[in-house]
Amino acid sequence: MREGHEPDGYAGYTELDEDYVEFQDEEAAPRRSGARRAVLVAVGGVFAALLAVGGYGLYNIVNAVQGGGSSGGGGGTQGSDASAKAPQEPPTAAQAEATAKDFLAAWGRGDVTAASALTDRPEAARAALTAFHENVPARSLALTGTGPAASGTPSEPALGYRVKAEFEGATGAWEYDSALTVVRAQDGRAVVRWAPTVVHPQLATGRTIAVKALPGPVTKPTDRNGKPLEGFPSLAAVLPQIAPADGATAVTGRAVVLSGGSGKEPEQLFVLTPPSAPQVKLTLDADLQKVAEEAVKQQSAGGKPASLVAVEPSTGHILAMAYSPAGFNRAVAGGQAPGSTMKVITSAALLEAGVTPDTVVPCKNTTNSPKPWHNDEPGDFPSYTLTDDFTHSCNTGFIDKGLEKLQPGAFGKVAREQFGLGLEWHIGIQSRDATIPAPGNKDEAAAEYIGQGQIQVNSLLMASVAATVQSGTFRQPVLRDDAKRVPAPGRLPADVARDLRGMMAKTATQGTARAPMSGLSGQIGAKTGTVETGGQTTNSWFIAYRGDLAVAAEVEGGGHGNSAAGVAAAQVLKAGGTG
Repeated sequence: MREGHEPDGYAGYTELDEDYVEFQDEEAAPRRSGARRAVLVAVGGVFAALLAVGGYGLYNIVNAVQGGGSSGGGGGTQGSDASAKAPQEPPTAAQAEATAKDFLAAWGRGDVTAASALTDRPEAARAALTAFHENVPARSLALTGTGPAASGTPSEPALGYRVKAEFEGATGAWEYDSALTVVRAQDGRAVVRWAPTVVHPQLATGRTIAVKALPGPVTKPTDRNGKPLEGFPSLAAVLPQIAPADGATAVTGRAVVLSGGSGKEPEQLFVLTPPSAPQVKLTLDADLQKVAEEAVKQQSAGGKPASLVAVEPSTGHILAMAYSPAGFNRAVAGGQAPGSTMKVITSAALLEAGVTPDTVVPCKNTTNSPKPWHNDEPGDFPSYTLTDDFTHSCNTGFIDKGLEKLQPGAFGKVAREQFGLGLEWHIGIQSRDATIPAPGNKDEAAAEYIGQGQIQVNSLLMASVAATVQSGTFRQPVLRDDAKRVPAPGRLPADVARDLRGMMAKTATQGTARAPMSGLSGQIGAKTGTVETGGQTTNSWFIAYRGDLAVAAEVEGGGHGNSAAGVAAAQVLKAGGTG
């Protein structure tokens, strides 16, 4: 190259300033040849390098150097469109990886300003990332790149990453995978293309992610074996009454929740701490409850109100309770006269007064107190013993012997002190205690001896009567073990309990209860009750036991005790009773 002359192919020379390249007129004063030569060598080196990497980069630089002029066939004027913006080169894989790394690092350390500045929509990114940090207060947030993502394209590479957030008191870490796209900004930087899905793949406009308290936990009592009790009609109103034990508290849970959006239900993305409610095991037996529900359903067909309760004599545990119709738990809260099932209490009082099972207690066709009384079975049976009267449910025999042997108030005292009737029971839910008023005259006393008059009981109370006879000891029935039981002031004498079991056993095998109790083996005993209400309705009552299972059932308008109530009780004894 000759000193003072431009290289071939150039109309002028190039002077390299700090930030721009400028063309000079060829008639301008010549610069020092050394400087010109250095500049030309540098420019030539740049072009050589660009030729090595491809024409796209060369096109950009050439346009910049030539002022945007065209050398095509159109013969455009050099520098005529100097303000036109050059096409942006897509980010390289290395640039995308570096941008993603910087963005995730800034997000992870909570620097939302730095993180949002690395996006193409800084304000939107800042608002979303700030909301995320405020609404999802993680103790630590780690974001780790996982490499190229399938959602990327050659012009917009995508990088996957994994989010791991840890929270105070959480049972574990919240982890999820997402991806972001890197694009070239107008200023030439590689930046993250902002979208709500950068925060979480399910996040969209109008939706939010936040840690929220879960709905308050509800205690769901189970049966004695841990089986669920939902689904039983008779327990639908009972279970909500069950409160946790004293001192036990429910724990409200927390979860990361995605919410908002038209027509979308909130969605739990991660449970930090699950809600927990104190567990309560009831004394009920789900299998026996199912049988009791079915038995009551069958006997209440046609709209007849009915109820049944099963009790475990050795513990006092209530194993089943069923009633119909729904809405009022007549099994434990009802009150009505139990008819001849109450002759168990009258017999206990008579036995304590000196009468024996073999004492002759004539069964007259009718008797007076002075009110006239009669029996279900007509006829006179002068040789009947107390056991016979009990077995055949003779009203007149019990009335006559009761008025003869029992002092005023003796019947109520035995019922209260030895069978717990009339005490204030606490079974675990609201229940009704027995009502046995002191008789004001002989007519009222006579009515009580055969379970009529002002006496008010229910299936729970009478199941306890049968259980007390079977075990010989009153144990107040409970629906949960932590219920505060009331003890009976006295105790059923052992010989009285023995005699009562003998009388109930004979009733079950030879007396009024033999039909429903037929086929049941082991230690069995029963007593029927038929209550005339003064109208056209006759109520059916039945109490019985088989081994360590005692049952009482009643069906309003069910007829004689050995029919509706007896059939229902026997179904439960067959399913759960043993010898």
